[in-house]
Amino acid sequence: MRELLFGKAEGKARRRLQLALLAFVLALAAVAAGCGGDDEGTTGAAGTGTAASGGACDKEIWVLLPDSASSPRWESDDRPYFDKAFNDAGAKHTIVNAEGDAATQQSQAEQAIAADAGVIVLTSIDTGSGGAIIDSAKEAGVDVIEYDRFNTGSSGGSVYVSFDNVQVGATMAEILEPAIDDLGKDPANVVELNGGEEDNNAFLFKDGYDATVQEHVSDGSWKLVADQFVPGWGANGEGQGIMEQILTDSNNKVDAVFAANDNLAQQAINALDAAGVGPVPLSGQDASAAGIQNILLGNQTMTVYKPIAAEAEVAAKAALALCAGEDPSAVEPDFAASLSPATAEAIDLNTIGIKAADGKPADSPTGDGVVPYLALSPIGVTVDNIADTVIADNFRTIEEVCTGDTADTDFCKENS
Repeated sequence: MRELLFGKAEGKARRRLQLALLAFVLALAAVAAGCGGDDEGTTGAAGTGTAASGGACDKEIWVLLPDSASSPRWESDDRPYFDKAFNDAGAKHTIVNAEGDAATQQSQAEQAIAADAGVIVLTSIDTGSGGAIIDSAKEAGVDVIEYDRFNTGSSGGSVYVSFDNVQVGATMAEILEPAIDDLGKDPANVVELNGGEEDNNAFLFKDGYDATVQEHVSDGSWKLVADQFVPGWGANGEGQGIMEQILTDSNNKVDAVFAANDNLAQQAINALDAAGVGPVPLSGQDASAAGIQNILLGNQTMTVYKPIAAEAEVAAKAALALCAGEDPSAVEPDFAASLSPATAEAIDLNTIGIKAADGKPADSPTGDGVVPYLALSPIGVTVDNIADTVIADNFRTIEEVCTGDTADTDFCKENS
């Protein structure tokens, strides 16, 4: 018995010694991993979730937003998405809005540079002032992500993050085309109410829907009665005045309107109502609450849904990557974490290229004068898929949409 007990005690002692040695080895391994740092490539403390060749992001990231008038998205959507993304990553950040003043945005950029920002995420007010910000930031060694709006004529940012803007316009045409043809007009009188010329996106959106318009103009089935750019995206109501003049000049003979966003769509609706015209096939963009309401009320045919949660996620991860010395075009977003299964499956991220000189798509994401372009695919929204897209993603809620006259629509009665 004594030998048996002694043997058990000896076995326990050996096991304690083995466990102690194992703990010592693991401790040494942990120290070695911590000392490896940038040389070995570890996950950055900022939480990008990717191997960091240049170390963690230890500088402040600045986000420069343009205004709150041209579209509600900048404050209601982009700001909170960026704030959450950087908070989740434990990254120090500052988000400011220039409220449509280019001089204010320039001053904000100078503050960011003076604060030794790691990265500036820029949505410019216009391409001229935006290009100047990019050039001065690069001269100071600060990376710039051009977010949603591209700035032509500059040396180009480190990367451009946006939706495929030509496809945005093409999506409008894809949905409006059959609606216009169903009118049976010969020809149908069509209006293009484009965004502001100060924004390169306005030209890319136009390229997307104008391709379809010109095909019909060529075969005589449509007539382009007006093709107007609206300064500042109609931030001060300019779109309504322009649309009223178009109606006057055409003797109210307008059958359809390609409006470049929901704000311009609303201004077109106001002018059409005042003239006693409509509703007519009418496009929009941004899937704003007002845009969704206009669709449910039958005043607007469609809007283009650009899941801003996805766009902001890509831009935030690209900013964290740049700040950590990594390749921003190698980010791997997790759309399923923030979007409904249907949207996450529908949205794609492709790395293409855009030319710094003229803002046109390039054949390759690299090359002389080419900025890597992280392009997300947009989604067309009509009355038939509102519930499966913007509502399912909680991008818009039943509570904010189903108010006023909209509350009496079939959709709101069925879903409230």
